[in-house]
Amino acid sequence: MTTPASDAAPWSPARVRRFHLAIATVFAVHGAVAGTFATRIPWIKDHLGLSAGELGAALMFPAIGSVLMMPLAGRLMHRLGSRTALRLLLALWCAVLALPPLVPGLPWLCLALLAFGASAGMADVVMNAVGVSVEEHKGKSIMSGLHGMWSVGTLVGAAIGVPAAHAGLDGRIHLGAVAGALVLVALVLCSQVPDIHPAEDQEAPPRFALPPRSALVIGAVGFCGVFAEGGTADWCAVFLRDIAHASPAIAALAYTAFSCTMAAARLMGDLAVRRLGAVTAVRTGGVVATGGGLLVVLAHSPAPAIAGFALIGIGISVVVPLCFAAAGRSGSNPSQTIAGVATVTYTSGLVAPAAIGGIASATSLTVSFALVTALTLGLVAGAGVVRTRGTTQVGGAAAPAPVAAE
Repeated sequence: MTTPASDAAPWSPARVRRFHLAIATVFAVHGAVAGTFATRIPWIKDHLGLSAGELGAALMFPAIGSVLMMPLAGRLMHRLGSRTALRLLLALWCAVLALPPLVPGLPWLCLALLAFGASAGMADVVMNAVGVSVEEHKGKSIMSGLHGMWSVGTLVGAAIGVPAAHAGLDGRIHLGAVAGALVLVALVLCSQVPDIHPAEDQEAPPRFALPPRSALVIGAVGFCGVFAEGGTADWCAVFLRDIAHASPAIAALAYTAFSCTMAAARLMGDLAVRRLGAVTAVRTGGVVATGGGLLVVLAHSPAPAIAGFALIGIGISVVVPLCFAAAGRSGSNPSQTIAGVATVTYTSGLVAPAAIGGIASATSLTVSFALVTALTLGLVAGAGVVRTRGTTQVGGAAAPAPVAAE
């Protein structure tokens, strides 16, 4: 049973379209914060006088904050409803962007980045839960496009941040101004998302709990995708320089090729899901990503390596969106399952860079990317988990579930 909606047709086609536009823009705002912050990391390093090792240690704290706090997001959404929870968490994520350039030293930077990651992770869980609900009522896949909008947001944030950094604009001014503007945008946007409340007889998720078994299974596939994503993003340029003997400018193209192809594939991914179905889309993506990984492992010159990284971006593009969609359609408490999948999946982002670096130190980066390739092959084997038992597929998305929106 669900709580009554505030009007007679809470999920009319016109309102579903409006909800879709609103949540897509929310994803873009969330991404814009990440893209903006990434452009000013060098300024923060220089401003605080950090060594490379100190900066690397500090940059682990966003992932730690996310993993620790994501399990609480389901409880908050259950208590406040999706609209209020998302308004609070997205505005907090935008506001915390202003903190890192203001801190006086490394310990305070670590605390600021812990809060940065915690707010990012909790907002991520709620906005994915809302996205899954909108997808169900739209009757066709939209999750890949939503994550594509997140990638677009990162590119927009970077497009503003790079000129600001090049001009030598003080990071405190830049990040403070962007944070203030995005907080206002977030507050306006979140008033337009559906206000989803739990059923009256639905038990509240625990304040903190280990991910349910269904989340562990789905999250394992997401773990493989995010490991490939995080490892490639952090190490592809180094691979080009050290293994493929590329110049620094050519090495930078590896990340550009990877990020742009992944963003484009996510924006087009819903069409593939509607045509092929979720399982076949993930399995096909796994084959493409594995082929890209093999190109990288066998590469001794820049061109095949860059092509391989681009194929990895295309292949893994739909994995995380479809894992969230599957999580939202499994279990009796979707927000808790989504939080569990997010926790397992994003733990990979914490593990991947260090694991690849450790393996490379002991052997070589080629062996490290052989591991990435093996994990992308795991997407082929595990693709079946994105098909949720007990749901009726409508154009690649689950049929509408009974939830209340205002």
